[in-house]
Amino acid sequence: MRWKGRRQSTNVEDARGKKVVARTAAGGMILNLVGRKFGFKGILVLVVVGFIGWQLGLFDPASMMGGDQVREVDYQPTAAEQERFDFVTVVLADTEDVWSRQFQAENLGNYVPPELVVYTGQYPTACGTGDARMGPFYCPADRKVYIDLSFYDELEREFQAPGDFAQAYVIAHEVGHHVQNLLGISEQVARRRGQPDYNQYSVRLELQADYLAGVWANHNSEYLERGDIEEAMRAANQIGDDAIQSRTQGRIVPHAFTHGTSEQRMRWFNRGLQSGLLRQGDTFEVPYDSL
Repeated sequence: MRWKGRRQSTNVEDARGKKVVARTAAGGMILNLVGRKFGFKGILVLVVVGFIGWQLGLFDPASMMGGDQVREVDYQPTAAEQERFDFVTVVLADTEDVWSRQFQAENLGNYVPPELVVYTGQYPTACGTGDARMGPFYCPADRKVYIDLSFYDELEREFQAPGDFAQAYVIAHEVGHHVQNLLGISEQVARRRGQPDYNQYSVRLELQADYLAGVWANHNSEYLERGDIEEAMRAANQIGDDAIQSRTQGRIVPHAFTHGTSEQRMRWFNRGLQSGLLRQGDTFEVPYDSL
């Protein structure tokens, strides 16, 4: 992927020099104040509100019981890591350009881009404490994408999916979740949390994010090099639910899928790549067995 010398997004928070050190008692103070003013009924209402917020995926109720303390630390990235940082800021800029044009072309209003937070180890988010072991993720509550760049080492070493476009696909997928959030799709799925078919809706959401990553790749074709699409397809293949389950537990459990199989993830990415149109990726209208 040709990326050097191109525009870098400014919607980036470099949190690599910040470290989570402790939990505060802010949540306990809130409960204490509510209890004093409104009594047990007030606390009960607060708990109910927290439960509803969790059901809708708006925030982590654990955050009501305390927040993360973050302090600055002396952090000096290596030249290789800084190059990765510059790379993800260019990829984010690409997604901003593509989705701004697509939202206008499909009469969806103005595209409001997410912020990308680059951290190391752990970092507080509106969806709970982010952990590098979780891999990159999108938090709908604060509309931010979080990534520890060491994930790319794991992507190459553990998942056998090297290459800069495989890395770009990961960012594009998470930004796809942001597009879903802006369109209200994520909230609709979050409302099904706790229902027997929730995992199936989670799979649909993830496959649609893969489709949106493909749409991004379609509109970014002028910067692609030979082998780039193969890198993305290899990454999609390696992080399918069936591939991960087989590798980690030695058996495949379809009812536990949350992201889709390797074949499904590759297929929906390719559909987006071929289509280039946001509206043709409605995974919720396809029978589940046909995804």
